[in-house]
Amino acid sequence: MKNYTITVNGNVYDVTVEENGSGAPAAAAPRAAAPKAAPAAPKAAPKAAAGAGSIEVKAGAAGKVFKIEANVGQSVKKGDAVVIIEAMKMEIPVVAPEDGTVASINAAVGDAIEAGAVLATLN
Repeated sequence: MKNYTITVNGNVYDVTVEENGSGAPAAAAPRAAAPKAAPAAPKAAPKAAAGAGSIEVKAGAAGKVFKIEANVGQSVKKGDAVVIIEAMKMEIPVVAPEDGTVASINAAVGDAIEAGAVLATLN
């Protein structure tokens, strides 16, 4: 068993950590008052419309949707930016993987997204 003092958002906690047989911590029991509730999880991206296309435009990195470059019904060429995400203060274009027409936009400006999230679909 090991004892630690941890400070989270200005709140100090004394915790005891027990190790199980695998070497991974089994439990951490705070001896101080419970912390305040964590902030709400980011809202999920809107679901794809029923008429969504078969070609998925996926985020290459986690971040926040900064700008939507294309509109539903717009023709795009391979390599055209469809959505721009912001990650680590950089603007990263998410491009069309092939030529097509935008069938759906599955994210909104300000949405927090994970790497691999489908941001749009093409036909």
